[in-house]
Amino acid sequence: MSASGKPWSPLLIDRIDRLSRVRENWWADGRRVALVPTMGALHDGHRALIRTARRLGEAVVVTIFVNPLQFLPGEDFDRYPRRLEADLRTCAAEHADLVFAPSRSEIYPADPEVTVCAGAMGRVLEGATRPGHFDGMLTVVLKLLHLVRPDIAVFGEKDGQQLALIRKMVTDLDVPVRIQSEPTVRDSDGLALSSRNAYLSDAERSSARALPRALFAGRDAAGGGRDAVLRAGRKALDDGAAASPPVELDYLTLVSPDTWTEIPPGMTGPAILAVAAKVGDTRLIDNLPLVLGPE
Repeated sequence: MSASGKPWSPLLIDRIDRLSRVRENWWADGRRVALVPTMGALHDGHRALIRTARRLGEAVVVTIFVNPLQFLPGEDFDRYPRRLEADLRTCAAEHADLVFAPSRSEIYPADPEVTVCAGAMGRVLEGATRPGHFDGMLTVVLKLLHLVRPDIAVFGEKDGQQLALIRKMVTDLDVPVRIQSEPTVRDSDGLALSSRNAYLSDAERSSARALPRALFAGRDAAGGGRDAVLRAGRKALDDGAAASPPVELDYLTLVSPDTWTEIPPGMTGPAILAVAAKVGDTRLIDNLPLVLGPE
């Protein structure tokens, strides 16, 4: 409920000029603005992001835009779930103030010729499997940061490489925004919440549970060092590969939290165990922070 006792209803805007007018009013009032960029199909993980934005900001903006620049040919752009009415109800329940849901032509009146280059970090792991994906992601995030001009932007840690790249972009390009991260939200079976989970059949979801099992097994073995982590994680994924349908592993790797480069043998301290695999036609990613002990 709002302060007046009426049901909370965020302002829905689909045009940049209207968004700019609202933002100018907030600036005049001195309100601290928190942004949650999304592609819609909101779930409890997004709710956690909005709650964090609500806690940190005096005005909360949720953007809903399925960004074509970060989808490769043959990927799921056309079938990516679009549920604006349900998303608006979620935003209302979490007391977002404004939902910016522009059309493709509003964000890209013409195909952009100048885009963001993700650099070396954008060419490994997810960037190697999906070349150009991170360039497209960073381009739209930078556009949204310019359009909303938030004080704070909130992102989930599930997309860890994406988060690291956004932090790097904001630092390298002197974007005046604080990047706030929120831990991965998991379902009761351990699977990280993702809009793409809706693609999974019951059997595929059962197989997909091998991903979080591998991560947690690796974290439990972290005191024994890098090789112990990878051995424990691979054992869980071997079980997934034998399931029906099988888990088709892309990578399981330990990386630096800042650079997403592979951890060399003998290194100790903070690291991220990252995994990507296909189950059926659905590609899933997940990661878990841990602290490596000596080998």
